[in-house]
Amino acid sequence: MKPAVIELQVDKIDELFDTLDPTPFRGRDLDRRAEDYILSWARELTRQVPIRVLIYMPAAEGSGEQAQVLGQAMGQYFNYRAETLTKELAELLLVGRRALLLGFFILALCVVGGQLARGHLAGRFGEMIAEGLVILGWVANWRPIEMFLYDWWPIIRRRNLLRRLARAEFVIALRVDRQAPLS
Repeated sequence: MKPAVIELQVDKIDELFDTLDPTPFRGRDLDRRAEDYILSWARELTRQVPIRVLIYMPAAEGSGEQAQVLGQAMGQYFNYRAETLTKELAELLLVGRRALLLGFFILALCVVGGQLARGHLAGRFGEMIAEGLVILGWVANWRPIEMFLYDWWPIIRRRNLLRRLARAEFVIALRVDRQAPLS
């Protein structure tokens, strides 16, 4: 299958990476703008199509040591980001389970409290307190249920996109920059 191509143009390889990151080149983070650009284009591609990232740069820049490991460095970065999201997902599900347990406990207390209110408080006032407690118990479960129903989908989608980019082919296209003639 023919890969979908994402093109970007730089004057120096360092433009692709965060200049404040002190780690060696292969382990550096991508520049936020470069990452956002690549991700925005990758989101628009069909999921079944492999990705090729074509990076245009001057011939002098593309023949250096960093250029030889550029594809590996970018692939490692996207793989690292995908693994980070896997950890975030695990944490979200852990927090969701704990919150759901707490929510069910609060719901049980509210139901019991509502039954006591019906039995010990007369008329509409006892009924109102009982219904309010039941509503409070369900509201306590709102966020945990929301976590399990909706919050994990965007994380999975972004992680899968990052994994696709980690497997992408990174190709350097050298361009010949002509210098202006001296007058």
